[in-house]
Amino acid sequence: MTQDELKVMVAREALKYIPKDGVLGVGSGSTVVKFIEQIGLNNIPVKAAVSSSNKTTELLEKIGVNVVEPNTVEGYDVYIDGADEVDPHFNLIKGGGACLTREKILTSMSKKFVCIVDKSKLVDTLGKFPLPVEVIPMGREVVARALRALGGNPVLREGCITDNGCEILDVHGLNITDPLILEQQINAIPGVVTVGLFAKRGAEVVLYATEDGVKVLERK
Repeated sequence: MTQDELKVMVAREALKYIPKDGVLGVGSGSTVVKFIEQIGLNNIPVKAAVSSSNKTTELLEKIGVNVVEPNTVEGYDVYIDGADEVDPHFNLIKGGGACLTREKILTSMSKKFVCIVDKSKLVDTLGKFPLPVEVIPMGREVVARALRALGGNPVLREGCITDNGCEILDVHGLNITDPLILEQQINAIPGVVTVGLFAKRGAEVVLYATEDGVKVLERK
């Protein structure tokens, strides 16, 4: 079974978590693209959605979903998004698609975060995937020096400007044994918009696709 087939499988399973009468939060990335496609193919009603990226908004509107501004929503029940890495404690690395700041905002507004991935995203310790950090361009080198002091090797993501008009530093070489502390440390660096560590608010549910079907992990 290909990785693409696994993504379709978990995307289809995630349809069960769409609220029948409420706002749905929708993230970004290749697995989320499959999720949006499945909403359209299965004619699943979605009252309204908040979106983490311009691309996600475009795809949702294309299948007839009403996308509303997050500032008009006080909160909502379910946010569905992918991840680049997931550890056994429901901590995540996100931001491979450069939408980490908006994803973090939408995550903070939701009652339940459902993370949809294939089995390759499950890791024992976060950090093999380079950790994205969104930065204000004028502070890029200040932030890079601080990240080196934390033991990482930050590399500018060439040609990448986020929907917020910022840049991404991808931090290589980290072995993240305490995601919450590192998230706090990086977010405190002047010039950082946010870091792609989702530890203070990780997932409540992880759906991951395998050749034997979709498995469910739930935070207790």
